[in-house]
Amino acid sequence: MSGKTDQIKGRIKEAAGVLAGDKRLEREGKLDRAAGNIKEKVGEIAHDVKEKAKEVVDKVGSKIKH
Repeated sequence: MSGKTDQIKGRIKEAAGVLAGDKRLEREGKLDRAAGNIKEKVGEIAHDVKEKAKEVVDKVGSKIKH
């Protein structure tokens, strides 16, 4: 499941918990939202690392060719 999906699922659970007065469901929703945020941030970091690695490989490759 994607980070956004977990965030949405969490918001729904949290709202349902509030409406039903179910503290457990509300907490579960908050945890799902937090997990979604973490997944999203990890994905962003992984993307940034891949981009930087590609830049390094390109620089090294261009210096080897010269």
